Amino acid sequence: MLIKPFRSLEATASAPPSWHRRKLIQAGASTLILALVPATARAASVLAVRVWPAEDYTRVTIETDRSLEAEQRVLQNPDRVVVDLKGVDLDQPLKDLVAKIAPNDPQISQVRVGQFQPHVVRLVFDLKGAVKPQTFSLPPVGSYRNRLVVDLYPEVAPDPLLALLQKSQGKEQALAMNAPPPSALNGPQQVPGDDSDAFFQRYAQGGTSAPAQPAAPKPPVLAARPPVSSPPSTPSAPTPPKPAAKPPTQTLANQDDFGFKTPPHSRGKTLRLITVAIDPGHGGEDPGASGPSGLHEKDVVLDIGRRLRAKIDGEPNMRAMMTRDDDFFVPLGVRVQKARRVDADIFVSIHADAFTSPSANGSSVFALSEHGASSAAARWMANKENSSDEIGGVSIKTQDVALSRALLDMSTTAQIRDSMKYGHYVLQEIGKLNRLHKGSVEQAGFAVLKSPDIPSVLVETAFISNPGEEQRLQDAAYRDKMASAILTGIKKYFASNPPLPKNPMA
Repeated sequence: MLIKPFRSLEATASAPPSWHRRKLIQAGASTLILALVPATARAASVLAVRVWPAEDYTRVTIETDRSLEAEQRVLQNPDRVVVDLKGVDLDQPLKDLVAKIAPNDPQISQVRVGQFQPHVVRLVFDLKGAVKPQTFSLPPVGSYRNRLVVDLYPEVAPDPLLALLQKSQGKEQALAMNAPPPSALNGPQQVPGDDSDAFFQRYAQGGTSAPAQPAAPKPPVLAARPPVSSPPSTPSAPTPPKPAAKPPTQTLANQDDFGFKTPPHSRGKTLRLITVAIDPGHGGEDPGASGPSGLHEKDVVLDIGRRLRAKIDGEPNMRAMMTRDDDFFVPLGVRVQKARRVDADIFVSIHADAFTSPSANGSSVFALSEHGASSAAARWMANKENSSDEIGGVSIKTQDVALSRALLDMSTTAQIRDSMKYGHYVLQEIGKLNRLHKGSVEQAGFAVLKSPDIPSVLVETAFISNPGEEQRLQDAAYRDKMASAILTGIKKYFASNPPLPKNPMA
């Protein structure tokens, strides 16, 4: 073996200039070669792995310092999905994925993780049933880096309408048994601010009062009129002609502060359950706004939504559907589709406001606008809420562009005016609980409010970015009062605008 003589640093320093030039050229060539090495040859770093299980679908998110490529395969007998992650090594966050699969996950039984090839990690999801998987990448947005998302949708998607019908079947039967004769239900008879609870009680009981009196029922009175005394019978005197009947005195129940005249209601066919769609904002990968102490908007509004659902379901003539009832992300368009699927009479999206300045405070109610925002703050708020799909993560393949455009074009003036009236009642009620950021219903282009046939509002319960209001949002009693205020506003709206007849949903 030929052994080259050791050259000391001193000897190297004394080498001729030509030798130094050769070494510099070699070093430069090596640097160039290293620069041309593909990025995939260097494994990406896994920053976090998150799992969001839900009945609608289970999501697995892998966050890395640069984008990954992935290939998926669906296998049967037994059902499983195989995902190969390219450009990454098996590090601790990926190993921890095994322990993050909950026993009650609706889709995943377990997951197996291993180094399949150099810089290729294989994930094998053992499933509880057949699924339709979607694997896609998301670019950096907000505080997130690159994300690889694996969504596992059940092959038979849960139907919100079927779930709602099953839940409210007994209530529908009870309401049908109390159905009044065609002329019994005539809508509100007094100021809705004073008698909405009484109206709903009559509505639930078939339009009749609880204690039955032996006297003959009196016709409904729309406005107070002076009693007319009957003169003694005088056959010789001719009966004077009756003066023209005056129109009934207008009460708050049929006034319209928004220039929209409520059409006459059909009598005798409106006795049915009122369906309210509750939309807790954000969820899953999208935390929404965060307070100074770390309170997340998605958690606050989910709790308020659940409380509102319980209160609505406690009403004898109402039922509620939630667009999400757990911590998972629902795209904005799907929230609208769910409300339309159950043929909701009304839609309320619940949020907690945030702003760059911690001094901003107060509650707000928003409705859709066809002609731009009512203020710069409303425009800023709509842009922030409409970015939810980018943060929560939506596959481009699942975005129905045609549907989105259709919903935008179909948002009618009548729906917006009804939403303004509905929002007015809700604003009045939450104003009794918290300071109002603005004393009127604001308008902007919120994507989640673009349902063409459902009056829809977005309620900002408080500023979670304000330390004082964040503390109030942490209080369970305040959240419960907020749910009660929203319900009272809904009831007052329907007391003023009794629900119209609809075809049976099933």
